[in-house]
Order: sequence, then C-alpha cells, then structure tokens
Amino acid sequence: MLSIKEKISSLKCLLFFISLLFVLVFSACTQDTGLEELRTEAKQGDVDAQFYLGVMYDHGRGVQQDYEQAVRWYRKAAEQGLAEAQYNLGLMYHQGQGVVQDYEQALQWYRKAAEQGYARAQFNLGVMYDHGRGLQQDYEQAVRWYRKAAEQGLAEAQVNLGFMYDQGQSVVQDYEQAAQWYRKAAEQGHAGAQFRLGVIYIKGQGVLQSYEQAEKWFRKAAEQGNVQAQFWLGEMYNDYVRKDYIKAYKWYNVASAQGYKKAREARDLVTKDDFRPNSRSPAPSP
Repeated sequence: MLSIKEKISSLKCLLFFISLLFVLVFSACTQDTGLEELRTEAKQGDVDAQFYLGVMYDHGRGVQQDYEQAVRWYRKAAEQGLAEAQYNLGLMYHQGQGVVQDYEQALQWYRKAAEQGYARAQFNLGVMYDHGRGLQQDYEQAVRWYRKAAEQGLAEAQVNLGFMYDQGQSVVQDYEQAAQWYRKAAEQGHAGAQFRLGVIYIKGQGVLQSYEQAEKWFRKAAEQGNVQAQFWLGEMYNDYVRKDYIKAYKWYNVASAQGYKKAREARDLVTKDDFRPNSRSPAPSP
C-alpha cells in the first residue's frame, strides 16, 4: 500500500503529464486555428496572407511542404503587385519548383519586382542578363541591374559589380571601382568578395600592393570555407609574407580536403626545412 508521500508524488506526476498534454493539444489547436484564419484571409484576397501562406508551403512551416501550393499563393499575391511575391514566384520558375522551369517567366516576374526597387530581384535580373538566361546576354543591362541592387547594399550585387569593373565587361576596366565594390561586400562578410579583395592586394591593382592586407582578407574568406582563399593563405605563408611551415601546411591541407588539386600538390611539396625556393605562384586570375 502506498504511503501518503508516495501518493502525493504520483499525483504530482499525473498532474504534470495532464498539464503537458493540455499544452500540446492547445498549441496544436491554436496553430490549426491560426492557419485556418490565414487561409480564410488569403482566400478573401488579403495580399499579405497570400504571400505568407506561399512562404509556409514553400518552406514547410506549419504545413507539409508543397511547391505547387506555394506557387499558387505567390501568384495570387504577385498579381496584386506585391514585390516580394513577384520575386519569389520568379525564383520558383527559375529553379523549376512547383512549375516547369521557365527562364522567360522567371525574367518576367523578376522584372516586375525589380522595377519596384526590390534589391534581390534586381540582382537576379542582372544575373539573367549576365548569363543570357531567358534572353540575349547583355553585360550593359547586367551592370545596370547589379548597380541598382549594389547601391541598396546587397553584397552579392556588390561583388558582381566589382567583377564587371575588374574584367572590363561593358564598362571601362577600373580596378579602383572593382576594389571599392569588393570591399563593400567583403565588409559585409561575403567570402567571395573577401577572396577577390585579397587578390586585388596581391596584384596592387586599384590599391597599394600589400601582402599583409591580402593575408587578412584571404584569412577571412578561408575561415568561411572558401577553398581558393584557403589555398592562397597557404601560399602567403609559404612565399609572400613570412615563412611558417605549420600554417602553410595547415591551409594547404584544409583546401586539399575540399578536393582542391593544387592545394594537395602544394601540401605534398612542403617540408619543415624546404619551402620550395623560387616557386612563388602567380597571383590568381579572377
């Protein structure tokens, strides 16, 4: 027979599990109620509800992931002029999710959002022109749209605009402009921009040549997993700044682990007492 203390303990456990069950059931009911309210508002034409319902289906938040339903609700919001929905619908066509992949349709919806000033749509429109997807390749238009997004602070657009200046694609080659845009993106933590800024410093193009600055930016990119930066950080310790066998080997090995052949070859040549004299690699091309 249970003691009073044991009975009280058992009762506490029972009350705890009843409370937990109530919370779980209440939470599920609340979630279902919220979803139904959102769905009702979307059906009544509420543009924000339509967009958020699309997002929920797109990412499987609170509902089973369903790209076709995501497209359905994005389209309804996009047709009402919501830039975010127009961009997301363009993305679905671009990636072929919930619809047959169609670059022309992607282009159409990106343009609608881009013309409303939506930075990510402007960037994607630039990419379409840059690579000739859904239309004839046009670097001038690519630069135009990259610039619009870059001026809004979008790092991906800043690095691409920097690259256009770096290569002189549809603009006069201008390393100072390239360095400026790479720096803006690099300071936002964009690994590709950090790597390219490192290259700019190695070559001394548009900036005063500085191996120390090159090392700094290669390190930032390398620590984010950029394999080219990892290799070049190894090169910095092998040839450019100060010889440090341990650090050179470490970064060659890290890049090699990602399948970078040049890094594996460099790692295998490095020994504690022999740093491959007169073997400095040429600065990387963009």
